[in-house]
Amino acid sequence: MELFQIIALLLTVAALFSFLNYRFIKLPTTIGLMVIGLLTSVLLVVIGTFMPSVETWAVRFLETIKFDQTLLHGMLSVLLFAGALHVNINDLRSQYRIISLLATVGVVCSTFLVGSISWLLFNWLGFDISYLYCLIFGALISPTDPVAVLGILKSAGVPKSLETKIIGESLFNDGIGVVLFLVLLTIATSGAGMDSGDIVVFFIKETGGGAVLGLVAGMAAYWLLKQVDSYQVEVLITLALATGGYALAEALHLSAPIAIVVAGLLIGNRGRSLAMSAQTTEHLDSFWELLDEIMNAVLFMLIGLEVLVLDVTLLKFAAAALAVPLVLMCRFISVSGPVVALQKFKDFSPHVVKILTWGGLRGGISVALALSLPAGETREILLVITYGVVAFSIVGQGLSLRPMLKRMAS
Repeated sequence: MELFQIIALLLTVAALFSFLNYRFIKLPTTIGLMVIGLLTSVLLVVIGTFMPSVETWAVRFLETIKFDQTLLHGMLSVLLFAGALHVNINDLRSQYRIISLLATVGVVCSTFLVGSISWLLFNWLGFDISYLYCLIFGALISPTDPVAVLGILKSAGVPKSLETKIIGESLFNDGIGVVLFLVLLTIATSGAGMDSGDIVVFFIKETGGGAVLGLVAGMAAYWLLKQVDSYQVEVLITLALATGGYALAEALHLSAPIAIVVAGLLIGNRGRSLAMSAQTTEHLDSFWELLDEIMNAVLFMLIGLEVLVLDVTLLKFAAAALAVPLVLMCRFISVSGPVVALQKFKDFSPHVVKILTWGGLRGGISVALALSLPAGETREILLVITYGVVAFSIVGQGLSLRPMLKRMAS
């Protein structure tokens, strides 16, 4: 299938699903599209029992898209930039201590907790998965997904300070999680050990280098924006920054997510206030909000449809069901540590740990990382388990977050 045909079909299906959700189901967009995608997948499986060619075509189409490549090396640049563009950096600054700890210590702690306990769980269930691959599972499932988080929080009614913590953490911890995932996967696949010094250097290069690149690219775009007063040109500059900056970071083997978040924060704050006219700001916001909505529609539709490519068995389903409370428990522990450590220096909202735990949604990034694992039985097992955790996170946690907040406020 040609590239244009693939894009056309994706947009058509996403538009149809969006219409069905808006007109009949009336769920939050991201949740609704994923639910419709899941229901469509089940319907295709049922149809496939009578017309195998229909299910086979759908599976081949999804395999053609290559979800992990499409998200990690394409859509993510736009989604992260759109998210960072609308975050107030002063709000982030006021919460920088807790955000920094959650995005670093919290992710590392959760990775090792999930990895260690899941190793015991998986082996108890009879799966032959090494401890190192369990740590890889911990690394890919521990970061909260900024795309899922931003999509749900828009309508959840979270208090401003908590919203800043959740969004700020999700914008940065996916970059940390991806770097940790790459370190562990390199050790697992290359057979070459990395000592603590190598790991520290790798982390500093990826995360620190990504932040520096994002700052430099953002400043360059900011300088260009100040030279013109044409919203068409300025919108195009920001689009080039998001896509070109992400591609450059990947080419330089730096953390592309962190680079784009930093660039988006700079343009969304300094660029918006000092380099843009009111007309440009209005058009810029409209453009990126629309692009964000379109990308989200396609992404969550694909997440729902991806169940078609999973090799689900009863034992794998049981492992996924058990992994859900395991991941939530480890999230609770890894969030509690930073909050307790900072309580002497800062007041926190009531129930902050519970809300951070339940509001820390997993999304497409975890599924994409699982799909990028080397082919084999271990990949198939971890992919089903990851999908189960992500599906519960988006649908279960996403739908219950608002009622939970209302109960805690009453």
